Amino acid sequence: MNILVAPDKFRGSLEAAEVCDAVIEGVQKAYPDAKVTAIPLADGGEGTSAILTRQANGSEVTVTVMDPLNRQIKATYGISEDHQVAFIEMAAASGLALLKVEERNPLRTSTFGTGQLIVDALDRGVKKIILGIGGSATTDGGIGMAEALGYAFKDSEGRTLLPNGESLGKIAAIDMHNVDSRLALVSIVVACDVTNPLFGKDGAAFIYGPQKGADPEMVVQLDQGLQNLTQVATRAFGRDVSLVPGAGAAGGLGAGCMWFLNGTLQDGISIVMEQCNMTSLVANADLVITGEGKVDEQTLAGKVVKGLAGLCKSHRVPLAVVCGTLQITPEQARDAGMTYAVSVLDRPMDLNAAQSEAFRLVSDATFQLVRLFFFNRGAV
Repeated sequence: MNILVAPDKFRGSLEAAEVCDAVIEGVQKAYPDAKVTAIPLADGGEGTSAILTRQANGSEVTVTVMDPLNRQIKATYGISEDHQVAFIEMAAASGLALLKVEERNPLRTSTFGTGQLIVDALDRGVKKIILGIGGSATTDGGIGMAEALGYAFKDSEGRTLLPNGESLGKIAAIDMHNVDSRLALVSIVVACDVTNPLFGKDGAAFIYGPQKGADPEMVVQLDQGLQNLTQVATRAFGRDVSLVPGAGAAGGLGAGCMWFLNGTLQDGISIVMEQCNMTSLVANADLVITGEGKVDEQTLAGKVVKGLAGLCKSHRVPLAVVCGTLQITPEQARDAGMTYAVSVLDRPMDLNAAQSEAFRLVSDATFQLVRLFFFNRGAV
């Protein structure tokens, strides 16, 4: 019997690799003869770079870059064993977690450091970059990243603007004379886990600006700035990408990657599953076990569990889901392709207890589900 273990992290409790270890422990207690293959997964957000680097037998690279407020920090990204592919998370250089709460201000923050990571990868001769764009502190439409790669943004009097959210509404022209020519030689795939357009009521500023420190007036200013960027960039590049699903991801970095890097946006979990050869692994499994901290409506919109459920459904392989909090109905679980879904909590407990006992809870829940599954198949 082949069991594939492929979970996301349990945020605040266990990293994806630790969830794998807990599930494996439960499997081995229930059915010691099972053959277990474990692949930690992510959906394009935190942890994606590390997982892809590990899968590619790669190594980490640490460089000095600018943080969202233009202060020097150390940031890390991954590079494959053959040095052909770089795995970058924009949050490493431009993430919200790098700022104190009182420092959050998307008028001031910039993705410049993310551009510096890309430059470093180009210096190392990579042919492909997979860029995860979750967890940003910015709403600059990617102009900070672009400046690090040689673009310059000018106002109506030809003055160079600072590459931050406040400058978006002042951009009148984009100077491309010094753009890094190596961009034309690399393939850039952008891992994106949201589908928001660039601007408007469902866009980057209105939906995500407040969590980055924007008050209502800032939100309107940023949204108008993104509209202005759209007009200028559409003239410069000959295409309007503002309505492409994901253009509004990471404060408009999704759109910026399409304009300034000629990047392609893809669903984050699809990228990770492709790199991990999940189609073949699922096809050869008797049971797939996955999980994440919370299974809810967002899960059904494109997280790790949803991506695996679709794959398992197409190959007629049962999918068991373990999670901390289960907030979908049995009908939703069935319709999504989940064979079995269960919360790992075994008694009433507060969040601190649940997080501190997460490993045991996942292991115990896995033991129960594996015993049930293989008992019904006559294997135990």
